[in-house]
Amino acid sequence: MSGYALWEIFGYWSHLGSAIVCAFLAVWVCRGDKPNAACRAACLALAVTAVWALITAVYTPLSLWARIAESLRNLGWMFLIYRLFESDGRHRTIRPVRPVLMVLALLEVAQPVLLAASDYLISVVGKPIFAFETTVVLHLLVVIGALLLTHNLYAGSSTSSQADLRWPAAAIAAMWVVELNYYTVTYLANGVQVELAAIRGVALAIAAIPLAVGMSRATHDLRFMPSRDVTFQTLSLVVIGLYFLTMVVIARSLTWIGGDLAKLTQVAFLFIASVVALLWLPSQRLRRWLKVKTLKHLFQHRYDYRAEWLRLTGTISRATSEISPLHERVVRALADITDSPGGLLLIPDSHGGMTLAARWKWQGGDVPAIAADARCAAFFASTGFICNLDDIREGIDLRGETEVMPGWLLKDSEAWGIIPLQHFERLTGLVILSRPPHVRKLDWEDFDLLRVVGQQLASYMAEYAGQEALNEASRFDEFNRRIAFVMHDIKNLASQLSLLARNAERHIEKPEFRTDMLTTLRNSADKLNALLVRLGRYGSHGNDKLEPVALDACVARVAAQYEQTYPVLLGESAPCMVMAQREGLEQALVHLVQNAIDASRDRAPVSLHVRNEAGHGMVEIADMGEGMSAEFIRSGLFKPFVSSRQGGFGIGAFEARELIVMMRGRLDVESREGAGTRFFIRLPKADTDNSIETGEPGKAEVA
Repeated sequence: MSGYALWEIFGYWSHLGSAIVCAFLAVWVCRGDKPNAACRAACLALAVTAVWALITAVYTPLSLWARIAESLRNLGWMFLIYRLFESDGRHRTIRPVRPVLMVLALLEVAQPVLLAASDYLISVVGKPIFAFETTVVLHLLVVIGALLLTHNLYAGSSTSSQADLRWPAAAIAAMWVVELNYYTVTYLANGVQVELAAIRGVALAIAAIPLAVGMSRATHDLRFMPSRDVTFQTLSLVVIGLYFLTMVVIARSLTWIGGDLAKLTQVAFLFIASVVALLWLPSQRLRRWLKVKTLKHLFQHRYDYRAEWLRLTGTISRATSEISPLHERVVRALADITDSPGGLLLIPDSHGGMTLAARWKWQGGDVPAIAADARCAAFFASTGFICNLDDIREGIDLRGETEVMPGWLLKDSEAWGIIPLQHFERLTGLVILSRPPHVRKLDWEDFDLLRVVGQQLASYMAEYAGQEALNEASRFDEFNRRIAFVMHDIKNLASQLSLLARNAERHIEKPEFRTDMLTTLRNSADKLNALLVRLGRYGSHGNDKLEPVALDACVARVAAQYEQTYPVLLGESAPCMVMAQREGLEQALVHLVQNAIDASRDRAPVSLHVRNEAGHGMVEIADMGEGMSAEFIRSGLFKPFVSSRQGGFGIGAFEARELIVMMRGRLDVESREGAGTRFFIRLPKADTDNSIETGEPGKAEVA
């Protein structure tokens, strides 16, 4: 079967299907009790279109009856245009509308006359070309005039009327565009193309569907509002389809080369294009670019707020052991909105600055221990300003943010945006987002959504912090009860030992026993009483008066306590007098040395060093143990009841820091996993009136 015959068969079924569709839509539009004039005109236009499609299917598209039916069809669509002008009230104010429609209608009515003339020329003169070309030109004039009227119908309507005219005007315009292409190709080719004639029925049937949707009274308020996911997936399929269509067209064009070279070129092109498609089409970069373009051009609002809120709730509410901590989920929730690949969370410290609390897939540089100073935190707390760092880099300063912005953020090209998290006028954190793959300017809709989501996340963080505080208070209460029992038992033991010492004094007749017993009992009693004093004074060190203390001698005494049990080495020991509380300093040193011993492996030595620095004395406690991660130093080292040892209370480092801070000093730590840990105690010297400037107590600096 030839290609021409196949197209004829396709044209038959195409026009027959179009007739069925248009007849069904005509009935659907006119259903109801009292259809208005525009609906009746639409029903008429669809009905005559169905008649034309049916006649074209029975006869050929070039038959006399098919052409007469085509003229009636065009008259029906022009009558619909006039009724739409009339329903909008503009047929009286726009005077040229009626004369233009009358001229176009006369041109259509003249078509049968030209057909008769064409038949006469064929039978008598044998030259039908002139009449055929004239008929095609007249059809083109009608189509162009109808398109101009359709454009004026929609563009000149009021804002309220455009919503009602959107679908009918689009359908009418689509129908005339199909006719314009059909007659333009026919004129240029000096004849009807069988392919265009075959698909003409399908095209008009498709164009009739939005007309029925727009004119139906039952769907008068219908708005096609596809979800973003459906739109994005549809456009993805369109892009893929256009790619493969282009590939096929190029491959077919290569056959014009001819010979064996054409086949080789065609196969090579198809191979390369297929490989490129497999590598490029599934890429994340293409998907992100397509998503940005879709949201920018096809939707009135950029965000699907229902979907965004469900995603936010799902991200935050996951609480299984496999899910990241809350602070990381906070960063992720904001990063998902802007398609950022990572981010940081900064939280306030005890001195008003901001320190790193969590990072999520952050690819930027290292974050300083004090990520933002007090001025920066106060700025975001008072303004709630959502900052675009690219604007600052370009010299744009909207609210004075340039002066307070940390330098490391501006130098890090991955840092892109800063979103403050505010809860009841209080800044609970700052989220720093990394640069998305497709950077765009943030507008009012971005700011509104990010601000509301930031407030919601701040409430989650405040609730989490409150719960943690309650848990910590509960643990402290339990610890205090345990200490009370221990103090009671030790007090009884001290009383018994004191009584035993007094009874032993009566046996003076045995000098050796007396001497040894008295020495042993008095030493034990002194140690127990000293322990009672320290335990009873737990948490009240702030009332102790500072005095000059020989730092080197204090460290030497602590090292001597471990002389018989563990290799604690005293290295550099420079004479140094500091302002401190003697017992509190020794207790802090014992805590840190004991932690170093517990962390060491195979009795690796622990070293102590005493040095003089500008304005203060410094003690270094170093071990060669397992070391600590940066995350544990930030969130667990100085937190009570968090211990890496089985059964440990986790209060040694916490109490050591509290004791050092009470003495106006500071405790720093450097550690690397697998390479050991070094603690640094710095205390103000006794010969200076100014204490050292401290940052956050116990600030961690990770080497």
